[in-house]
Amino acid sequence: MTNEYRPDPDRRTGDRTYVIDPILPARGDDGPTIVRSPESALDESVGLCAAIELNVVGAETIFVNKPRPATLVGRGVLERLADQVKDLELDLIVFDTDLTPGQQRNLERESGCKVIDRTGLILEIFGARARTAEGRLQVELAHLQYQRSRLVRSWTHLERQRGGAGFLGGPGESQIELDRRMIDTKIIRLKKDLDNVRRTRTLHRKPRQATPFPVIALVGYTNAGKSTLFNQLSGADVFAEDLLFATLDPTMRSIKLPDGRPVIMSDTVGFIADLPTHLVAAFQATLEEVTEADIVLHVQDAAQPDRQAQAQDVLQILDSLGIDIENADRLVNVFNKVDLLSDEQKAQLTLDAEADGLAHVTLSALQAEGLDSLAEVIAEKLAIGRETLEVSLPLSDGQGIAWLYQRGDVLSREDDEEGLCRLVVRLDPADAGRWRKKMSEEN
Repeated sequence: MTNEYRPDPDRRTGDRTYVIDPILPARGDDGPTIVRSPESALDESVGLCAAIELNVVGAETIFVNKPRPATLVGRGVLERLADQVKDLELDLIVFDTDLTPGQQRNLERESGCKVIDRTGLILEIFGARARTAEGRLQVELAHLQYQRSRLVRSWTHLERQRGGAGFLGGPGESQIELDRRMIDTKIIRLKKDLDNVRRTRTLHRKPRQATPFPVIALVGYTNAGKSTLFNQLSGADVFAEDLLFATLDPTMRSIKLPDGRPVIMSDTVGFIADLPTHLVAAFQATLEEVTEADIVLHVQDAAQPDRQAQAQDVLQILDSLGIDIENADRLVNVFNKVDLLSDEQKAQLTLDAEADGLAHVTLSALQAEGLDSLAEVIAEKLAIGRETLEVSLPLSDGQGIAWLYQRGDVLSREDDEEGLCRLVVRLDPADAGRWRKKMSEEN
């Protein structure tokens, strides 16, 4: 099966690229299974190439009923690819699946063109997008882990030997073994550096815990609109564009809810289907903010036909990292881009969301529609488990009154003629306990 692809006349930079999206048989005995529509899967593949300005001049979907161990695809496809390389003057062929080092090498030989797989392409995007020192560390670690598994591709001359003195690089040791040791050393160093990042992040988190502002974390499939939503809520200027993996580096901002309560908003890296675990694991230090978050906003592209499959991918990746966000008390499904839906589609989306039984909000971050509803749901979630106290304080106790305003939600206030300030305030259990202890010590 071939899906017709029309090149974008406005995108003429970068290597001339041809995209192959192979649909492989499902694991097990159930035969071929397509989780996503071939059209949207191919669009995503082309979008990945666009993220690093590759000039995609053609793309197609291929059903592979019997994957070949040596080349993945059959002889007919190989011959056609070789013709495409000549006719389209290709610089690069992207296979939107994971290839073994041997398959990649054989495909390059048969087609006469450079070949990369899905993981290699995503790594290129990661490398182009990371801006912070932490992001670059994470990308370098992922690159090295990927490179280590493919050394055989770089060094086909396994008979090449290198002598040396001592136990390192001794006589008879092959070049590939030396390269592997060098990469392992770099990986160890990078993991130590990321451990330092994790410790620093923990130290930064302690002051926030001492002044317990709730943390709201955004997660979601790449290009679901997390950064646009983050910018709308926080007034920040995080890079947000209609590109896959537009944002890799974590960003945090302090914002205020409509009731005046301050919270910390955290944007995170977007996820994507079939992402190898070690690539996501490289970002675990960043994703710790999700683990610590009081509320997790799972941002989903409501206009995406494969929305449910994308949402499941996000949950599975987080679960593989030991991060459970399916706790109904802190998870909110945020259906973004509803401005692209018809009234009938919006109604069906609401029915489906209500059937799930989880808190949900429909909005358009780009149009700034529905943000008030989201803020109300966040406030409701934060109120779960909080205690409501009636407090009377002398008006002269400005410090005590300020403490209650800072730590809790003041629902009502009455200043009487006797010089008392009567407050009804809602506090987290820990703060309610601190207040009672403070009162008992003063009395």
